[in-house]
Amino acid sequence: MHRLIRPTALALAAILLSQCAGPMGAGNLGGPTIEERKAQIASEPTGDFYYGRRYYVKKTRFWGYLRRPRQSWDKAKLVILREDKKRAPDRLPENGPPGQRYGFDQNYEYRLRGYYTGDQAYDPNSNQFLPEFMLTGYEVVNRQPGWIFRPDDRYDPLRITLYPR
Repeated sequence: MHRLIRPTALALAAILLSQCAGPMGAGNLGGPTIEERKAQIASEPTGDFYYGRRYYVKKTRFWGYLRRPRQSWDKAKLVILREDKKRAPDRLPENGPPGQRYGFDQNYEYRLRGYYTGDQAYDPNSNQFLPEFMLTGYEVVNRQPGWIFRPDDRYDPLRITLYPR
């Protein structure tokens, strides 16, 4: 009997520990290799705009990450959009039909026009003060760009899991 308990306990511990791995291992966003991503960024058009990646986490009010052209994503800032001049691309009801609701564009890459206001805005659901960005225009660049910071990025719509690193 004791001979069965020890191997069973070890197997159970191994299963439990593997479930705690969290964001380690393979990511769930797909995308290019690190070298391909660096080459894409190095060859981007430049101009008076930002590249933005929509990052939707339920109940939060930040919009996503912004960076300058040819700047790596690890320099990106998580922002709250100010929509006085232009509404956000996904400004739709939160309970609309799939594909036509707030956050439908999770991980879309955009070219955004606008400017940082110099103010910080508070997102109470993530408990963060974030830079405020006045949106004046946008266009979709890529609907499936893959990972944002590293190939092992893991997206969870219920909690913040993507950080520059």
